[in-house]
Order: sequence, then structure tokens, then C-alpha cells
Amino acid sequence: MTDNIHNHSMTIKRSTDEAYLIAERDGFALLDIAIDENKLKSTLDNDSCGAFVCFEGRVRNHNNATSVDRLTYYGYEDLAINQGRAIIEEAKKRFEITHAIAIHRIGALEIGDVAVWVGVVSAHRYPAFDACRWILDTIKADIPVWKQEYYEDASSKWLSNNG
Repeated sequence: MTDNIHNHSMTIKRSTDEAYLIAERDGFALLDIAIDENKLKSTLDNDSCGAFVCFEGRVRNHNNATSVDRLTYYGYEDLAINQGRAIIEEAKKRFEITHAIAIHRIGALEIGDVAVWVGVVSAHRYPAFDACRWILDTIKADIPVWKQEYYEDASSKWLSNNG
């Protein structure tokens, strides 16, 4: 792969505000800047919902026994948004939830950065918990996002997004 392909796959065509509007409307977006968890949580605020469940996936400092220095996520935005929208729609059919939003970062991330955020609201807790886990697992399996891990010894390795 060349740097041009890498740079293209990390470029979001939409502004941050547009990405958040897409996430609010369709339930999924990619972001190339830090995820604003408070903005997402307030978007999901709904007086008819007694449950709010969220998951934050953060960059950790190790993978198995290897010390990780940082990650870079690459993604195909148009396909990711379409697949993400379908995942959220399916979650609404499978579980008794009112709404859900998921955001996945692309670009360079440091240890501790939030890489993926999923939030679900529903009238009751069980559907919210079940839907949150299902959405996350399905995103990790189906969304076209790839991860390159960089290690403290200066080596790097490509991993599947669910690895």
C-alpha cells in the first residue's frame, strides 16, 4: 500500500458536524477526531426511556504480550455508513430499543483514546444492554475498518478490526 491509499482511507469527506448529524439520523458515523461522548449522550436523551447503556472501546497499551504504542484505523466511509445504518436498523427490529448511535474513529489514536462508542436508549435495561453488545459485535465483524498496531519496538502489524 502507498501513503496515498492510507491518506485517502483516513480522510472523512464530511465535516464533524455533518458526521454527528448522520449519526443522529442514521445511527452510525466515522470520525477522524476525538469522539464527544457528551454530545452523543445528549442526542440520545429521551424522557420515554428509562435505560441508557453505552460502551466505550479505548486503545489499550498491550495486545496479548506485546506493548502497544499507538494505533491507526483506516476505513471506507461510504460503505461503513451504509452498513452501520443497516446494523442500527436491524438492532431496532431485534430489540425493543428507541434509538442507538455508534461512532468509530479512523486515523491515528493514542493509548487511552476512544476508538468506538455505542449508545442505546430504551424503556427498559435488558433490551438496551442486549442491543449495545449486539451492535458492537456486529460493527466489529462487518464494518470496513482496518487497524494497524504500532509497537514500542517500532514494528507494526495489521489486524482485523475484531482482533
